[in-house]
Amino acid sequence: MKKTRIGLVGCGKVGHLHVGALRGLPEAEFVAACGRTPEKAHAFARQYSVTAYTDVAKMVATEKLDLVLICTPHPEHAAPTIAAARAGAHVLVEKPLASTLADCDAMLTAAKESGVLLGTICQRRFYPPCQRIRAAIDEGKLDRPVLGTAVMFGWRDEAYYKSDPWRGSWAGEGGGVMVNQAPHQLDLLLWYMGEVEEVFGYWGNLNHPYIEVEDTAVAVVRFKNGGLGNILVSNSQNPAINCRVSVHGSNGISVGVQTDGGAMFVAGMSTIIEAPYNDIWTVRGEEAQLPKWKEEDAQLFKAINPMEYFHRLQIQEFLRAINEGRPPAVTGVDGRRTVELFTAIYRATRDRRAIRFPLVAE
Repeated sequence: MKKTRIGLVGCGKVGHLHVGALRGLPEAEFVAACGRTPEKAHAFARQYSVTAYTDVAKMVATEKLDLVLICTPHPEHAAPTIAAARAGAHVLVEKPLASTLADCDAMLTAAKESGVLLGTICQRRFYPPCQRIRAAIDEGKLDRPVLGTAVMFGWRDEAYYKSDPWRGSWAGEGGGVMVNQAPHQLDLLLWYMGEVEEVFGYWGNLNHPYIEVEDTAVAVVRFKNGGLGNILVSNSQNPAINCRVSVHGSNGISVGVQTDGGAMFVAGMSTIIEAPYNDIWTVRGEEAQLPKWKEEDAQLFKAINPMEYFHRLQIQEFLRAINEGRPPAVTGVDGRRTVELFTAIYRATRDRRAIRFPLVAE
């Protein structure tokens, strides 16, 4: 088996998660790590017996890398992605693709001009209950998706925001709940409902006076297929409750998933509490499958390390896309769509008007 040579940029909590995912992939060869701080990069590299770098292009060239994983804070995704792509490596970026549309566009341009693949980590797409919804839509069981909802009732405390110096600021994090916690639910909503035509929304900081960014956002969406959507995402519920995405069809059929229940996990700080499961399913003749599916999903959850397993599935799919010369399941364009959606909510609040799509960088 020809192994894919892989390097990683960003030697923090998410970087360790990615290394854990790579350890279960015999086709992957993790050989190098890159960080801005030499001491931190060398410590990370020593832990995993790889070579440390502080320059992305040099790392790609010296190690002859096929793929670079980007695990830096969100506003710092663009520079290493562009450097890796221009050096000839494919790039897989942690969510969100970036915190601004300008960065997204620069990353996409670099990948296209260099002839490399660019993808975004959206591992919840690989959850079995999320896959069931996509399959039901593809098989026409909902006729046409006409109403979609994404709801996240989560919690982040002051200790969380103080755990890293970049958290909770516009400069360091690029935004709040929409940029950091909610991209998974926003991605699923877009995956199920399709292209957006118009968005109106508001964001606010309800109970976190020690951060600059939003802890809550609400929005109404009109999709290009004529469907409607509603978004409510928040870090203001203590304790955290759940995250859910639901889709309702033009034939009245409803399907949904609870992607997260109880306390929301934080990479490197906590773990996933509850297995994801389909919480609603009214497809004719399949209603009785819910208990069976929930038990199957719970058994899978118990048998794996859920923090690493679904990252592993997505990285593996990306490696296969490289080898097969095809687009990955989650592309850079998909990642930009999520950034476009939360950017529209920011602009709608600022401008007090509905925002028409497509958006361009300001």
